[in-house]
Amino acid sequence: MFDLLVLMLERLGIIVMLAFLLTRFRFFRNLMSPRTLSHSQQYKAMLFFGLFGIIGTYTGLIFNSATSDIERWQIGIEPDEAIANFRVIGVVVAGLLGGYKIGFGAGVIAGVHRFMLGGYTALSCGLATIIAGVFSGYFHKKQSYNSLPKVFTITASAEIIQMLLILLLSRPFEKNIPLVEVIGLPMVLANGLGGALFILIIQMVASEKDRISAHQAQLTLRIADKTLAHLRKGLDYHTAQAVCNILYREMNAIAVSMTDDKEILAHVGLGDEHHTQASSIQTQVTRDTIRSGKLTFAALEQIHCSHEDCPLKAVVIAPLKQREKTIGTLKFYYHSKNEINTVVKEMVSGLAKLLSNQLEIARAEQALQLARESEINALQAQIRPHFLFNTLNTITSLIRIDPMKARKLLVSLSNFLRNNLTVTTDKETTIEQELKHVQAYLDIELTRFYDRLHVDYNIDESCLQETIPPLILQPIVENAMKHGLKDKATNCHIEIQVKRKHKQIHISIIDNGKGMDPAYIKQIGSHVIHSKSGTGMALYNINRRLDMKFGEQAKLQIHSNLGEGTEVSFIIPAKDRETEEK
Repeated sequence: MFDLLVLMLERLGIIVMLAFLLTRFRFFRNLMSPRTLSHSQQYKAMLFFGLFGIIGTYTGLIFNSATSDIERWQIGIEPDEAIANFRVIGVVVAGLLGGYKIGFGAGVIAGVHRFMLGGYTALSCGLATIIAGVFSGYFHKKQSYNSLPKVFTITASAEIIQMLLILLLSRPFEKNIPLVEVIGLPMVLANGLGGALFILIIQMVASEKDRISAHQAQLTLRIADKTLAHLRKGLDYHTAQAVCNILYREMNAIAVSMTDDKEILAHVGLGDEHHTQASSIQTQVTRDTIRSGKLTFAALEQIHCSHEDCPLKAVVIAPLKQREKTIGTLKFYYHSKNEINTVVKEMVSGLAKLLSNQLEIARAEQALQLARESEINALQAQIRPHFLFNTLNTITSLIRIDPMKARKLLVSLSNFLRNNLTVTTDKETTIEQELKHVQAYLDIELTRFYDRLHVDYNIDESCLQETIPPLILQPIVENAMKHGLKDKATNCHIEIQVKRKHKQIHISIIDNGKGMDPAYIKQIGSHVIHSKSGTGMALYNINRRLDMKFGEQAKLQIHSNLGEGTEVSFIIPAKDRETEEK
């Protein structure tokens, strides 16, 4: 018995080696994941595990019950012979990893093969193999394959079931007890150990894959963090050089370069001294691959200059895209093609997609900036020619009768126009500066309509340094003048309120004009409308900019009653004053 156990442990090394080779197949790694296998993958798993069971049969040892001799290698089995084998390992692992269906399928393949080999234990061993697949499949949903002691116990139990079936079904019966006494314990221990080692190998392969994936994810995130600030400016010589420097430091390539669709923008690493002579070859390859429209990923082996000592022997190329159009390439150079393995290709491909996404973000930010400038230009266009003409006419008439007032009005107009010109370059302004802009506008209106317009400022000075998008308040005040107070002959009143409430700033513009129809209030600010009195473009643009800056909760709130007036207000978050002081 002891001699047989030693021999089986020696043969177990063959099984373990085969198990390691089989883990190179992708579907083995898929079995260790929670994903459901497709029908074709299930059939492949049955076939492979079944074949593994057959190999386990042939690597076994032939035991002759009449002579008690042990044959190390023999293809055929005589009627008086049985096999001390490792067939159950493949079948049990199939059931543990794949469930009842795969365990049963592998058991049938290996079991039928064992039955066809013959010998007086053929029926009991074949049936036991099928039962082992179903038996181990029971433990699949319990994920028993995650515990090596459980795997050992399940595999050993499957082998014990086989010994019991040999005792019950094999004939002649008098041969069964000596057989089980000799091969029983060695097979239980060897197969239990083999099953645990098989699962351990698969777990190690899966763990290594997870470790590599974690490293790639960490590296990708680090590169993303470092390159984002540069690529926000778009793809040019300066940003390409900065990004190539980062990639060269983070990756194991001997050189890194980036191109657009016409030429090489940057090259960092070995080969700088040959870069000029190699450029014509590389540039032509870049143009050809991009213009073909078929560049998805390429590993080109001999793209280098004519110098024998040029180190640029192998290059991996991946496309940089915007809106599904290839706009350039990312290239990683290596000493030889042997360095370009699957991990390198996946990493380069992932980095190219990452950089492409960052370029898309840069494009979106540029588009947003252009939209913002267009909206401000649209608001500036609200300064209608007749407003300037009327103001200039008023100044002209005041020059003779009241030069000081004319001078004051001219200063107000100058300040108003200056503010309108400078806001296109500012992303935000203070409430104090915005109020000065409003005051310059109202000073003009007060000079023209001094006998019927009164303005109140109710301002909390602690709010003056809070920031808002530029050109927010003045269009609302102008709206009140043009639409609310337009037909009011006397007693026109506008109140501007800025108050701090808890961690919010409440801003309101209130007039006592003619008010608005409730149906009109629901439309204004949400989209551009067309009516005899106007389009509502100013309030619509203000709403959009407040939403982009502070969120939907900052949108304009309009309360109005016909004949009583209108209040337009919005709320913005206040800055943390303690943080500001620090």
